[in-house]
Amino acid sequence: MDRRKSLKSIVLGSVAGGLAVHGCRPSTEGAELVEAPKITYPGRVPQETEQIEELKDEQFLNPHEVETLTVLCDLILPPSDEYKGASDADVVDFIEFMAKDVETLQPDIRGGIMWLDHKGNTEYGVEFKKAAEEQQKAILDEIAYYDPEVPGNERPFEVNFFSLIRNLTMTGFYTSKIGIEEIGYKGNQPNVWDGVPEDVLEQHGVSYDEEWLAKCVDQSKRGIIAEWDEDG
Repeated sequence: MDRRKSLKSIVLGSVAGGLAVHGCRPSTEGAELVEAPKITYPGRVPQETEQIEELKDEQFLNPHEVETLTVLCDLILPPSDEYKGASDADVVDFIEFMAKDVETLQPDIRGGIMWLDHKGNTEYGVEFKKAAEEQQKAILDEIAYYDPEVPGNERPFEVNFFSLIRNLTMTGFYTSKIGIEEIGYKGNQPNVWDGVPEDVLEQHGVSYDEEWLAKCVDQSKRGIIAEWDEDG
């Protein structure tokens, strides 16, 4: 598995592991059934839309920090002849949004950028973003790997900073249009099932009733994908 596939598996595993859907069927005994109201908003309630617009109007990262993070994110997920890179998916904009939405991330992000510049000035006499790529990678090699046996709160600050930016970079990329297309995710697709195999049916001495099978499954329409009409 190459480096990019390894990174992809990390983010997909994290996303999948963090999602769970729970449901139950409440009792309707003695309850009056009413028609559910039609949903007319486009995916978000008004309060969510208002909050998002407010966050967009705020500014956390300054121009220097944006430029530094752009360099860092493209080192984490660089473009190639086959794949797009972090900047192609505007990953820094995603990190900016997340930092405003989750304010506890701000000290780590800002402090980490300061650490990168301090390290660049100390080792090479230039800010991180202005260092040669080999120098930048040499700096990152010191913080890109950590001992999984050491708890996160006992690791050096700069190590946790890089881990945070790596996770945000991968999440931002693979939840973008470009990243989703790279994964090849197409959403839910119509299922095709031809029933129990003939040899199994014969083994048990049973068969489908052709008349009822025709009534239950219209084979000519099984591949048609449902589309939204004007009523949703």
